[in-house]
Amino acid sequence: MSVRAAEDLASGDHACAVPVSDEQLWELTARFLSGGLRRNEKVVYFDDGTSERVLDRLTEDRMPVAATLRSGQLQVVPADVTRGAFRSPVADVRALLHSYVDASVAQGWSGFRMTGQMSYGADAPAGIPMTAYDAALDDVVRERRLAALCLYDHGHYTQEQIERMRATHREELTAPAAYDDGLLRITQTGVTSVRLAGEADHSNRPVIHKLITDTLDRALRSADAPTDIELNLASLRFLDVAGAVALVHAAEEFPSSHRLVLGDVRPGVQRVLDRCGAPFATQLLVREARQPPARLPEPADGPHGPRERRVAGAEPPAGWGNGSRPEQDGPGAAGAPDATDAPDEDPRREPATEGAPG
Repeated sequence: MSVRAAEDLASGDHACAVPVSDEQLWELTARFLSGGLRRNEKVVYFDDGTSERVLDRLTEDRMPVAATLRSGQLQVVPADVTRGAFRSPVADVRALLHSYVDASVAQGWSGFRMTGQMSYGADAPAGIPMTAYDAALDDVVRERRLAALCLYDHGHYTQEQIERMRATHREELTAPAAYDDGLLRITQTGVTSVRLAGEADHSNRPVIHKLITDTLDRALRSADAPTDIELNLASLRFLDVAGAVALVHAAEEFPSSHRLVLGDVRPGVQRVLDRCGAPFATQLLVREARQPPARLPEPADGPHGPRERRVAGAEPPAGWGNGSRPEQDGPGAAGAPDATDAPDEDPRREPATEGAPG
C-alpha cells in the first residue's frame, strides 16, 4: 500500500485514513474536502453525527462554507441517510453512488469526491460486511473516476476492523504532526510557523514552550529565517490562563529583532490572552481570526475553453430515505459560523483582514 497526502488525491483515487486523534480526523477530512472545492468539484460528506465539527474546521481553514453549501457544491448527506445505506443491499448502494455522480455531471461540476463518518456500518446492521460495501465503492471509483476517502478512527472501529479495511485499500493517507496527544495537535507549516489545534492546558504547556524556544533558536542561528515566530491558533478552541501567561512571558523573552505572532486567534482565546497581559508585551502580536472569503476563486479554464459553471438552484442528487428505495435528498446541513465577536479597539492588536490569503 502506498502512502500519500490528502491534497494529492485526484479523480480515480480511493484511499483510506486511520487518524490517531479527533484533530487529525478533522484535519484530514477538511484537507480532502477543500481540495475538491478548489478544483470546482462536487463535494459530498456522508454524515454520521460529525458534520458540525467538519464544517467548523473548514471555516477555520478559511473556506467559504456557507457559500458552497448554498450553491450546492458542498453537500452534507444527513446521518439517517448515511445509516440507511448500511441497511440496504449492496447493489442498491452502488446505484445510489452512481446517482450522485450523474447529478454532479448534469450540474456541470468538474469532478466528484466523497468522504464521511460511516461508523454505523461497522456493526453490519444488515448482516453485510463493510468490505462488501467498500468493494462496491471501489467499482464506482474506477468506473466513474471519482475520488473517495474512507475514514477509520480508533474510537469507532476495533483494531481488527481497521486492519481488515486497510487491506482492502490501495492507498492510505498520512498527515504527520510535530505533536499529538489526543488533546492538542501541532503541525509544522513552515520553517518558523506551526498550527495548534484542539486544547492547550497544563498537560501540554511544556511542549508549547519548548516548541517556541526551539523555533526561536533556529531562527536566530539562520540568516535567512523569518524574524516572526508564527503560531496559527485558528483551531485552538481552549487556552487556560496559565497557558496564556506562558505565551506572554515567552514573547517577553524574545530579542527586539524577533516577534511571537499568534494568528487567527478565536475570540474566546483572545479574551484570555488580553486578561493575561498580551496587549502590553512588546514582542507579541495577536491577529484576530479572519473571515473566510465570500467565494472561492474561479478555477482555471480547461484546455478546450471555459469550464462549465454550476448554476445555483439545480436539483440535488437522489438520496436514500428508508434504506430500501431512492428518494429526493436535499443538502441537509446546517450553516457554519459567519463571523467572530467584534474586535476590541486595541492599538496593539492587528485587525482582521477580510478575504486575505490564508
